[in-house]
Amino acid sequence: MAYAYWKSGKINDVATFDLFFRKNPFKGEFTIFAGLSDCLKFLENFHYSETDIKYLRTVLPESVEDEFFQFLQQLSPKDVTVCALSEGSVCFPRIPLMRITGPLIVVQLLETTFLTLVNYSSLITTNAARFRIAAGKEISLLEFGLRRAQGPDGGLSASRYAYIGGFDGTSNVLAGKLFAIPVKGTHAHAFVTSFTGLEDLSSRELKKNTEGQGPDKDFVTLCVDWRTQLGEFLSILASEAHDGELAAFISYAMAFPKSFVALIDTYDVSKSGLLNFCAVALALNDLGYKALGIRIDSGDLAYLSRVVKETIECVGKQYDLPWFRDMVITASNDINEETILSLNEQGHKITCFGIGTHLVTCQRQPALGCVFKLVEVNNKPKIKLSQDVEKVTMPGQKEAFRLYSSDGHALIDILQRPGEDPPQVGKRVLCRHPFEESKRAYVMPHKVEHLYTAVWKNGQIAQNMPTLVEIRQNVQESLRTLRQDHKRSLNPTPFKVGVSDDLYHFIHDLWLENAPIGELS
Repeated sequence: MAYAYWKSGKINDVATFDLFFRKNPFKGEFTIFAGLSDCLKFLENFHYSETDIKYLRTVLPESVEDEFFQFLQQLSPKDVTVCALSEGSVCFPRIPLMRITGPLIVVQLLETTFLTLVNYSSLITTNAARFRIAAGKEISLLEFGLRRAQGPDGGLSASRYAYIGGFDGTSNVLAGKLFAIPVKGTHAHAFVTSFTGLEDLSSRELKKNTEGQGPDKDFVTLCVDWRTQLGEFLSILASEAHDGELAAFISYAMAFPKSFVALIDTYDVSKSGLLNFCAVALALNDLGYKALGIRIDSGDLAYLSRVVKETIECVGKQYDLPWFRDMVITASNDINEETILSLNEQGHKITCFGIGTHLVTCQRQPALGCVFKLVEVNNKPKIKLSQDVEKVTMPGQKEAFRLYSSDGHALIDILQRPGEDPPQVGKRVLCRHPFEESKRAYVMPHKVEHLYTAVWKNGQIAQNMPTLVEIRQNVQESLRTLRQDHKRSLNPTPFKVGVSDDLYHFIHDLWLENAPIGELS
């Protein structure tokens, strides 16, 4: 396409494109904008190298002139201007997330990369934000999705944007290294089943967690004694608890005495895993360590979490260990948003969710559907028409504003033409549906927010870009501006997006001007 533009003499044309989407994902009524920082990094490195040109010569027709390849080599984004929403902010259909203005050929070449950088990142961030809303503020969320992600690149991006969306940590160690995301995880069932009995343990001693050099203690005997004592106290047959599981827990605790978390559902949570865990946790306590908690990866998660909570509270009370009652109860096992909502209704006692497949693959909706549409060339507005009204574009450059009610919640996003006076606090604004004439309303804003900021100008990033943590904070701050009925999972209230009266008439005049007139005979 770039060659066709060049061949047509359009090298000096200046164009504006809008990057936007038409429908919120996951049957919801909000989306989180993400991927902007990646787009700006791409712009900083945008150029065609000698090896790029050499390859392009092999795939383009032999008739392509040398001058075109010379033209490609000197291309740069120095004349491109990008205005965008703040990364991590809530956004809605039809409102451009980014407005890109510059040489037609250059901006057209940015299309595919910008779309792939914004589509997936915004989808993952939105999915993560929905999980956070479903789980609530107090429960920890860990991203466990690398092994199910669409390749290592998808897995790395998912870890990053799940953290931005509200997750607290990841099992992806590389993501932790590259993005400073807290790394969390536990052992697998394979670790437990690799042990047959206590004879598999190569070491029996563990140092006390005290200053100075204390004598090593026989940790294995301590654990076995505790299991016997706890079996009588909890009315669980210690002889039926799996010795291989106990050996695995002992081994893992000796490796990580300060961060011991055990996966307790390999054989049976109630009859084996929970007893073995508590025995090892109490043995660690005798040596000055505090176990962190357990993970359950199968079964009735609501019921089992209550069993675990009752047991650790009972043990903590019996042995006067307040911290024991507050240990982490982590649940995994193919958890999705609906699972969490159902567990909430069942009164679960889970304090942490490990979520993988349904987070990183976005099974409910695997693509956001952002598009990149031409709206202006050489100051002349352009419109794309369609029998599907939803696919009719809104021509020309536009400014976007968010209007707020007296209680601080966002009421409506409105698009205007650049020359219009912006909405003012306390002054009535007519907001119209862009395509349905009868849908209109006056809004009296108590706060007006201009949504666009120039983020790329004169060949460089135009302002200090936020850190990963700052973008993450922006997500939660932006979500707080939405009413709860916009954010709920079931039948959320649509958030209104409108246009000014001037823009409405401009769209429809241009529509009539470009639509062919039929003839009846």
